[in-house]
Amino acid sequence: MSQITAKLVENKDVWEDFVLNSPESNFLHSFNWGKFNQSLGFAVFRLGFYRQGKLKGVALLVKKTARRGTYLECPAGPLIPWGEPGFFDHFLSSVKDIAAQEKASFVRVRPNLKDAPENHRLFKSRGFIRAPMHLHAETTLVLDLTQSEEELLRAMRKNTRYSIKKAQKMGVAIEMSASDADVKNLYDLQAEVVKRVKFVPFSLQYLLKQFQTFKPDNQIQLIKASYQGQLLAISFFIFYKDEAVYHYSGSSSRLREVPASYLLQWAAIKKAKARGKTRYNLWGIAPDDNPKHRFAGVTLFKKGFGGERVDYLPAHDLPLKWTYWVTFIFENLRRKQRQL
Repeated sequence: MSQITAKLVENKDVWEDFVLNSPESNFLHSFNWGKFNQSLGFAVFRLGFYRQGKLKGVALLVKKTARRGTYLECPAGPLIPWGEPGFFDHFLSSVKDIAAQEKASFVRVRPNLKDAPENHRLFKSRGFIRAPMHLHAETTLVLDLTQSEEELLRAMRKNTRYSIKKAQKMGVAIEMSASDADVKNLYDLQAEVVKRVKFVPFSLQYLLKQFQTFKPDNQIQLIKASYQGQLLAISFFIFYKDEAVYHYSGSSSRLREVPASYLLQWAAIKKAKARGKTRYNLWGIAPDDNPKHRFAGVTLFKKGFGGERVDYLPAHDLPLKWTYWVTFIFENLRRKQRQL
């Protein structure tokens, strides 16, 4: 079999053409996700894997530096032909070379593969262990947008349909936005959620830079819900290939009796259909029905809209230095503290 070679891919069109045609295509491996991380000051490596001069796989690597050490992460990737011998091993060889160059103590990978025994065995056979912390959403809910609006409504929980209708009757106003000012509004409403749920929020810089990176390619949308002039909810959506992703959200602690978030979600589903998307990803949910899980409340909300649960292979770490075990212990403690 012909040799596999690896080299960096700098051309956006070449990268995007491959990712958009990959069966595991997702925004976390898009050129813009790398660009967004670069805007935050992280080094990014876009690896391409070639056989007989043809691009056959890609891997987006982001170098992260924290107080506990330096590591490489590969979000929702690599995108390689898993069934063809040699590609996974060549990916690992290339990643180890970059890790040595960047003095990384480990590599964290959360592939866009289903959570199946054979995939666990594959990673274990290459020296990976289950990561103590997640890397982006690992359990999600996905709606099939090829259904009609009537079918989508019928598949919802009765209380969810009622809340949508109630918000409509109350006169909740929905507005589409592409304004930087509304990213600040999202950040402010997210701060109100933090007081209710107790989690570590994303910074304004993080949200704003992400928004500004995806906006020029029309891959982003903010949707607002207001009642009698008061902004009650705002959500941040990413559109990539055939999927719409409900990525971030914030809601006010005022007027909790007004079900604005339900109508906002329904408006987003209809917007995604209008844009020709076939999948609506409600993003992260709790992996079980544990009422103490930090995401228990939002999981109950999301499940009301129906959809199919999708479990991805959890993040796995490849330890490269003994200092990794300091990270392992620290993150295990942090996971328990955060009720994850």
